[in-house]
Formats: sequence, C-alpha cells, structure tokens
Amino acid sequence: MASLINLSLFLFVLFHAIVLLSHPVFCDEDEDNLLQGINNYRNSLSRPALIKNEKADCLADEIADELEDEPCTSPTNGATIKPSSTTQLPDLPKHFKKCKIDVNTTVDGIILPVCVPKLVATLVLTNYTRTANAKYINSSKYTVAGFGAEDDWMVTVLGTNTTGGSLSSAISLVSEVGLGHCLMSLLLGLFFIVVS
Repeated sequence: MASLINLSLFLFVLFHAIVLLSHPVFCDEDEDNLLQGINNYRNSLSRPALIKNEKADCLADEIADELEDEPCTSPTNGATIKPSSTTQLPDLPKHFKKCKIDVNTTVDGIILPVCVPKLVATLVLTNYTRTANAKYINSSKYTVAGFGAEDDWMVTVLGTNTTGGSLSSAISLVSEVGLGHCLMSLLLGLFFIVVS
C-alpha cells in the first residue's frame, strides 16, 4: 500500500514537472534569424536586446497574411505604421481583436512592413537597419518585438515596456494557458487522492 502511494506521488510530481515547466516551441527560421540579426545590430549600438512578444508575433503574422498578395511596389512597403492608424491597414482592428490586444496598449508601438523578394535574410535585415526603419530599430524605447512573414513580406511589430506600448490584453491578467495548467493539476491531484 505504501509503495502504491509513493508511486502515485512520484507520478503526480513527474506529471506536474513535465506539464508546468514545458512550453510549446514554434520555430520559424526567417523570423528567428531576423530577431537574432536585429539583436546583434542593437548590441553593436549598446542597445538592449528585443524580447520576442507573443501578442506582437500574432499581430505581425496577421498583418503579413493581409499583405501577402500585395506587390512589393505597394505603398505599405517600407512604411511605418502607427497601430492607432487604420489608413494603410484597414483590417487592423480585426487583427487586434484576434490577437486579444487592447488598442490602448498600442499607442507607443510601431509596425514596420517590408517586402523583399524571396525574403533574402541579409536584404531583410538591411531593410530594417539601413533605411528609415533604422531609427525605430536603433531606439532603446522599444523593448519587445514580434515578427510575421508571408511570401515576400516581413512584418516587424515593436512595442515598449510602458502601458501605452505593451501590446497587452485588457481582457484578463491571468494567462488562459496558465489557468488551464492549474485546473488540470488540481483535477489530477484530486484523482490521485481519491485513487489512493
């Protein structure tokens, strides 16, 4: 009986260690390479590294999807778009809603779409570090970033660590995933207690 309780306790702890400490990993080579290149560039300027932000990633992906069929000659190419403006991206409010971003947390953010045929990595990085976009990439004001790529388009969304640029959600301060982990842990714990 004692060994069954010990086994149950061990499995309970092992399960929680795996579930609670693991994070899903999504790889996108173009976007990860761009983040690394931009952070290397910022490091050479003694600026802090940008931190990848899940909501900024979502927004950048949605905007890249919207721009996918646009030609590189589009006026959106190389434009700097304030999230509070919907003139160049009419579906922006829809993207905010889908990514669960409160529009009030985007005031200090910036959207930087560029079009580079075949998304050649060095040319994409150059479009961010050697053009008008460089003033945003160079700024220590921006601390978080998200990236989205579709066809020839790369979209970078920059945010700040202020409430006006955090790209956060006003809906909930508790992560839905974290809440799910807690609920699952509670139910599993109760199950093991009932079984033993």
